[in-house]
Amino acid sequence: MTLAHSSFQRPRLLIIGCGDVGMRLLPLVRDRFRVFAVTSSPDRCAELRAAGAIPIVADLDAPHTLARLSRLAPLVVHMAPPKGEGALDTRTRHLVHALAAQPGLRMVYLSTSGVYGDCQGALVEETRTVAPHNPRARRRVDAERTLRGWGKRGGRRVAVIRVPGIYAADRLPLKRLAERAPALNEQDDVFTNHIHADDLARIVALALFRARPGRVYHAVDDTRMKMAEYFDVVADAFGMARVPRLARAELAAQASPVTMSFMSESRRLDNRRIKAELGARLLHPDVTTAVYAMAAGALVAAPQ
Repeated sequence: MTLAHSSFQRPRLLIIGCGDVGMRLLPLVRDRFRVFAVTSSPDRCAELRAAGAIPIVADLDAPHTLARLSRLAPLVVHMAPPKGEGALDTRTRHLVHALAAQPGLRMVYLSTSGVYGDCQGALVEETRTVAPHNPRARRRVDAERTLRGWGKRGGRRVAVIRVPGIYAADRLPLKRLAERAPALNEQDDVFTNHIHADDLARIVALALFRARPGRVYHAVDDTRMKMAEYFDVVADAFGMARVPRLARAELAAQASPVTMSFMSESRRLDNRRIKAELGARLLHPDVTTAVYAMAAGALVAAPQ
């Protein structure tokens, strides 16, 4: 049997929204699946082919372009974000309509931990009732409910992964630090949560096989850290000045509403479920250790 022929015998996997995390997922799945990746940009086709995926040009905002997705693959990873406006995730609704003819499908959907709103620093398990505080989070709740309801009606297995702040060597707040954008003081600061992009890709791959239908999982590391403390860790690791800290009222007078939204929600996500049910073993369980390793690598690679 030739390699080309054997590739056609592999189970099919469809990735919706193959951005940074999707590109990190591809090396984990391309040898086991025949992978299709949806992109709205024809310019990305060569990049996706080189990474081991078959590109499909389609646009979740244009339902008529999604007809090719029907019955294409029994496994789907949905990582496309909602549009930046409205109360509903119309993109997910369009996708559900396009896949409606395929019963028994298995899907992993990447949502956000923002669906919980402000938990005042409490330890949050996946069973906690969602309480979104902004339109962005409300659109994610709409997507989750759309997908879980659709899954139950069609005998499909839909799992939801709620994701906090994603970081990697190229996803650190270095620009923010350079601009000296202030953070909250200790009294007003909020707990934040993190996951390395590589660990997130690994969790998604595990969820394809091990996630329970209708189940929610927190993709989060072991760190318990407040937001300004995270900024301090990155600053110290890269030899940059720490940003000033202000009281909430002072910061609100100069920061954007979007920034204040992120700085108004405090929670600590529990990650026991990804370990117990998915068997996740994190490559980067501690954000401080990971950031210092990134900084050391960046300094070594920098020209002298």
